[in-house]
Amino acid sequence: MRILKRLTLIAAIGMLCLVVLGAVAGGIAWWLLAPRVPSVASLKDVQMQVPLRILSADGQLIAEYGEMRRRPVQIENVPDNLKHAVLAAEDADFYHHSGIDFVSTFRAAMEVALHHGEKVQGGSTITQQVARNFFLSPQKTYTRKIIEILTSFRIERELSKDQILQLYINKMFLGHRTYGVAAAAQYYYGKQLDQLTVAECAAIASSFQLPSAVNPIDHKDRLIARRNWVLGQMLSHRFIDRAQYEQAIAAPDDAAPHEPPVQVDAPYLAEMVRQQALQKLGNQALTDGYVIRTTLDGHLQALANHALRSRLEDYDHRHGYRGPEAHVALPEPATPTALQQALSDYNDVSGLWPALVTAVHADAAEAYVQTGQTIKLPLADMKWALGYARKADIGGKGVASILRPGDIIRVREVREPTPPAKAEAGKAAEVAAVDPPKHWELEQVPAAQAAMVVLSPDDGAVKALVGGFNFQLSKFNRAVQTARQPGSSFKPFIYSAAFSRGYTPASIINDAPIALPDPSKPGGLWTPQNDDSKFRGPMRLRDALAQSVNLVAVRLLDAVGVRYVRDYVTRFGFPLDAIPPNLSMALGTASVSPMAMARAYAVFANGGFLVTPYYIAEIDNRDGKAVYKANPLEACRNCEARLLDEGKTTAAPAQPDAAAGDPGALGNTASAPASGAPAGPLLAPRVIDPRSDYLMTSMMQSVIYGHDGTGAAAARKLGRTDLSGKTGTSNDYHDGWFCGFNSDLVTTVWVGFDDFKSLGHKEFGAQTALPIWMAFMGPALAGKPAATLPMPPGIVTATIDRTTGLPAPPGDTNTTSEMFKVEDLDRLREQAKQQQNQAPAYDIF
Repeated sequence: MRILKRLTLIAAIGMLCLVVLGAVAGGIAWWLLAPRVPSVASLKDVQMQVPLRILSADGQLIAEYGEMRRRPVQIENVPDNLKHAVLAAEDADFYHHSGIDFVSTFRAAMEVALHHGEKVQGGSTITQQVARNFFLSPQKTYTRKIIEILTSFRIERELSKDQILQLYINKMFLGHRTYGVAAAAQYYYGKQLDQLTVAECAAIASSFQLPSAVNPIDHKDRLIARRNWVLGQMLSHRFIDRAQYEQAIAAPDDAAPHEPPVQVDAPYLAEMVRQQALQKLGNQALTDGYVIRTTLDGHLQALANHALRSRLEDYDHRHGYRGPEAHVALPEPATPTALQQALSDYNDVSGLWPALVTAVHADAAEAYVQTGQTIKLPLADMKWALGYARKADIGGKGVASILRPGDIIRVREVREPTPPAKAEAGKAAEVAAVDPPKHWELEQVPAAQAAMVVLSPDDGAVKALVGGFNFQLSKFNRAVQTARQPGSSFKPFIYSAAFSRGYTPASIINDAPIALPDPSKPGGLWTPQNDDSKFRGPMRLRDALAQSVNLVAVRLLDAVGVRYVRDYVTRFGFPLDAIPPNLSMALGTASVSPMAMARAYAVFANGGFLVTPYYIAEIDNRDGKAVYKANPLEACRNCEARLLDEGKTTAAPAQPDAAAGDPGALGNTASAPASGAPAGPLLAPRVIDPRSDYLMTSMMQSVIYGHDGTGAAAARKLGRTDLSGKTGTSNDYHDGWFCGFNSDLVTTVWVGFDDFKSLGHKEFGAQTALPIWMAFMGPALAGKPAATLPMPPGIVTATIDRTTGLPAPPGDTNTTSEMFKVEDLDRLREQAKQQQNQAPAYDIF
């Protein structure tokens, strides 16, 4: 008995010593490690990486940029089934422990002992995982584990359980660049959190442990096994009942990649916005959850895409089929899997699908499309390609003379557009309707390129922008990065300069051969020509512009003066060094982009004001607070005096060289302050006389509505009365242009080859660019009233003699009506009186 008491005493003393030693060791450990335990205060306002989102003016998604897919979500918005699935998979006692599950920790320690010190996975609570993922490295050391435990205790003291769980479900990597449960639900199932089934909740929860090896897409067998285990845990912890369990266990896993649903196809503009964001916000622009709202109109962008692609394909058809993209041996047997494999290196290009020709007959071909369909291509849908038969000489007749089995081709599914008459009142008809598909047609990716810019003339807001046929094929943005010759579309600027020197739409210039010294060729002569090599003799400027007569423009420029006109043209926003200092300027040999031309034509459309194109309207931070708001220069037209009286406007100086190649830069528009009332509107500078502007707009209406105007097709096709514009074709048909507008919308279209190859003989701007412009402007303006500028004070209308351009004397029957500035008409009337008895009654330059 005495021995037993002694042993008991010794054991008690030993235990006490162990406790003391443990306390001392713990104290020493705390003294050593406490400085390394991080403060968790930052978790109360943690900022997770969230991708940049770019939206249209009406809030539709254009693009999303960032390495991580993440959608932070508040814990109260997480459905119970998903919370319970995560708890069942990772930490079922989360709401009942103090941050450490001592049983699991002891079990993990025993595993380490049994494995002779080898570190094993397990034993970590959700709180420990939060500590590890936010503050610690993934390195497995005893020291890090102790710090993790201490940090977990600190997190539990500072944060509520819901706050900890919210951090966890938003932070964790769940495979395929997805972080957090909301991003996983969207990517794997294309759903919001409240749309997930019990089985899908369990599948997402299954990815927390080993997301690269077990996620809803990769290794589905592993995923289903893990998912079913999670469902079993949910049942055992009474998170679900038996019926829910049985239903979820039986459910298949139908996960598939779901990228963010891009609602507006505008990749060229999205890239412009991304670059601006990086320039102004730094690298955090792609990770800090910014939302950039652009000026883009989603409906107009869809119309622009369709118009450019469809009409560029029409141009491509005129120049014939170039043959298949490749030729392969047909697989044997020709199963869908084998046919898909043959097409695996090809992708959809703006609706042009790759297809493999499987059989050919005289009247039709059969082809397997990458969409999984087997289609027939009748001869009627490929007549445009018959010219290829003569060049290729592959034998056969009809379709067999164009295609062979094994050809990899492009096809398009053709749908009938909704007739404008059936569109809702006041709403433009949609170009691509939702009617059932009609048939498939043989196509090819156009070799030529095109670009389109659509601006609001009131403030320069970019409403639509297309930088090429397909962004994935070529990221070069021809809308802003190219510098091409505008041809005759540059003439309105020269005519406008002439109007400031007393010329009028009725002034007479001789269309006759001219030979001038050529500085580039010592002793040589420069002999410009008209496009049709004809000479019309003396003609009024209105007719010369409508018919795009080159020699009249050259003589007019020579008369007004190259230096004066060159300086004058910079008023439209062109940099001086882009404009040639010689008479070739009259033929449009400047170097300009479609954006620069759209900006310049906006001056005509808005009454004479130079606006600056911009496309970023607002930047919001992750909390929805605006950190930037554009305050663009506005063409106020008739309201300068009123706003100045109210003290709400700031006059802006002319900026002829600003933003010519960098529209939308944040520095090109004033920013509203981050707090307080927004700044008042800035008035764009008036750069030309509103009367000159009105006369030029009227003359460009003659381009469209004149019986021999180069843009007359627009009048016949669109049936409107408010359109003005000008065609342009550079030397040897390298570039085709049409720049046109009404007072609500300015649209510029360019067509050409990137390597400056000719578009082909007689491929004028009226044949290449104008059809694209019409295909866009028709539906864009459908149902909208005519929008023209009001006649400004100081403009009068008079009857003139068609031949002399002077006010018609009484009894003259060769007359027409013309508009003038008041002082110009007074001068011409005096001139007419003096020359009434003289002949000729006009000057021929």
